[in-house]
Amino acid sequence: MPARKTPPEAWVHAAFVALAEGGPDAIRVEALAATMGVTKGGFYREFADRNALIERVLNTWEQAVVDVVITQVEDSADEPRTKLRRLFDLARGYTSETDALSVELAIRDWARRDRGVAQRLSRVDNRRMAYMRTLFRQISADHDDAEARCLLIFSLFVANSFIVADHDGRTRDMVIDAALDKVLA
Repeated sequence: MPARKTPPEAWVHAAFVALAEGGPDAIRVEALAATMGVTKGGFYREFADRNALIERVLNTWEQAVVDVVITQVEDSADEPRTKLRRLFDLARGYTSETDALSVELAIRDWARRDRGVAQRLSRVDNRRMAYMRTLFRQISADHDDAEARCLLIFSLFVANSFIVADHDGRTRDMVIDAALDKVLA
């Protein structure tokens, strides 16, 4: 009986889960294989080494948080404000299989210690900002205003998870919606 083949997507998914739970050091071939209930030999049929898996993880993440999200937003004929709200909602939940925010934060933390990951994160953030600029410039002809709004909405996305304050009887979602309303006004 031939050995069961574990597709590369399964390894990537397991790596995302490990990254979200334990950071980049948790992406270890033996640990992933054990979690998946397969041998590490299957890994080497799909990837040359751990670095090849890491590259695939980062490529998959970039595609999910930029290309897929923008395609979903652009699939509608909505006006720019509606697209920006949808963009924000999609960015918070770009994958249902892993905790999107945990992956985002793990990559941001990883980028502080790894130059290659920092360069990738810079490219992703610049692509995100460039897309938001195109939408905000349809709302405001003032380029400074558009840039400030881009920074505010992107900061809200990234920094929201670091704030643990209560909101005087309001839920976090209520406050985020109110903040988005203000930035998109």
